Amino acid sequence: MRKTKILLEVIAIRALIQEFITEYAALYPQKQSTDTTWQTPLVSYADAADSMFKELKRLVSFSHAMPADLLPGARSIIAYFLPFEPSIPESNVVGRESSDSWAMAYVETNNLIADLNKALAQELEQQGYKVAVLPATHDFDRVRLISNWSHRHVAYIAGLGKFGLNNMLITAKGCCGRIGTLVTDIPLKATLRPKGEYCLYKVDGSCGVCVDRCVNNALFPELFDRQRCWAMCQENAVRFRHMGPASVCGKCLVGLPCSHANPMASS
Repeated sequence: MRKTKILLEVIAIRALIQEFITEYAALYPQKQSTDTTWQTPLVSYADAADSMFKELKRLVSFSHAMPADLLPGARSIIAYFLPFEPSIPESNVVGRESSDSWAMAYVETNNLIADLNKALAQELEQQGYKVAVLPATHDFDRVRLISNWSHRHVAYIAGLGKFGLNNMLITAKGCCGRIGTLVTDIPLKATLRPKGEYCLYKVDGSCGVCVDRCVNNALFPELFDRQRCWAMCQENAVRFRHMGPASVCGKCLVGLPCSHANPMASS
């Protein structure tokens, strides 16, 4: 009986999390008078004990944090994707520099993630749970350009999507958007990771448009030059400094079959 009660409570909490994130993102443009609007968020969950977190240390960065490093007693990770409205990526297709809309979306979505995480953490803490909140960006080694907590990789572990050739996470709603994560001691059921690939290049080599779209020769089928990518992001950061921290580019995300959807979903 006690196990059944706990299970029902966890199911209710999971529904609360989904609804909270969805409603918060929907109301945010009006509350904060943002230029950016978002489509309905995607939410998924990872087990904090998943062995793939140890793989991150081996494959991505030895300094990558484990869930328990951020929250002793961690049980789960909440990962969510905030998809941009299509007009924002479309505005960023032309030219070398990022569009105003793309840069603004980056800044405003980072603000949304910060505010949403804080609000959701408070909601869950009021119900007796513990939550660790992570910043949306700029939490990385400035020399190696490797994050101490990669939202993309954590979201991959949580089954939110699959990596494309452009190193971005392709979700059911594409790769144009931002990812947020939180660590909690709630024993949430992990989302099953999808099978197969979402990237057409990885499936049969039929795409690779993202490589052609890179404006600073940082992306190739066989390698990714982090320094050249960051240099382009910094070039845009100077141009858009009046908006706030806008180390962006995004050219390899827009105008692609995977920009707004998983291209393999209909196959």
